[in-house]
Amino acid sequence: MASRVLLAVMATMALVMVVQASDPELTTDYFVPMGTDKATLTGDYFTSMVFRGMPAIVAPAKIGVKRITSDSFPVLTGLGVSTAMIKYLPGGINPPHTHPRGTEVLYVMEGTLTVGLVDTTNKLFMKVLEKGDVFVFPKGLVHYQINNGNKPVTVFVSFSSSNPGTVSLPVTLFGSGIPDDVLTAGFKVDRHVVNRLQAAQGQK
Repeated sequence: MASRVLLAVMATMALVMVVQASDPELTTDYFVPMGTDKATLTGDYFTSMVFRGMPAIVAPAKIGVKRITSDSFPVLTGLGVSTAMIKYLPGGINPPHTHPRGTEVLYVMEGTLTVGLVDTTNKLFMKVLEKGDVFVFPKGLVHYQINNGNKPVTVFVSFSSSNPGTVSLPVTLFGSGIPDDVLTAGFKVDRHVVNRLQAAQGQK
């Protein structure tokens, strides 16, 4: 398992480094938190142990995520990279979402995963990925992943930002308090349909 993780880290980091980063360029070798004496830093500052062990699964999506971003790992600040490990149980889904500040590079470590993205011309691109495959989700485009198989899937992802952000469409549209009349008009559905979708996001 450790060797596969190392291979995934090396492969996806190499790919993501060719993508233009979204973060401001550093004027020093690396970020040092305010009030920290650089002389006191050790190798621990550049080390994260978040990926030790698999992610915990969250219902009902049937996926688990471990993230390493500048929020939890300050040395990434300004370096233009971050990463995550995701595990999908059978039927697990990462619903339509976007990353407004970073391109995503996904590497399948184990299993078979169906992915899709929609570009600004409203064209849908879908692909069934196998172990060892890599797929790119350009910054800001809506995309999703789903495990349609009967075995768990593990993927490693890298981003071209130290804090790419995630905008989940179901949560944003139906869990943020957008007025019902805007949603009924925008989706051309009855109010009870909107209410049911809002209820699923804890709004009703």
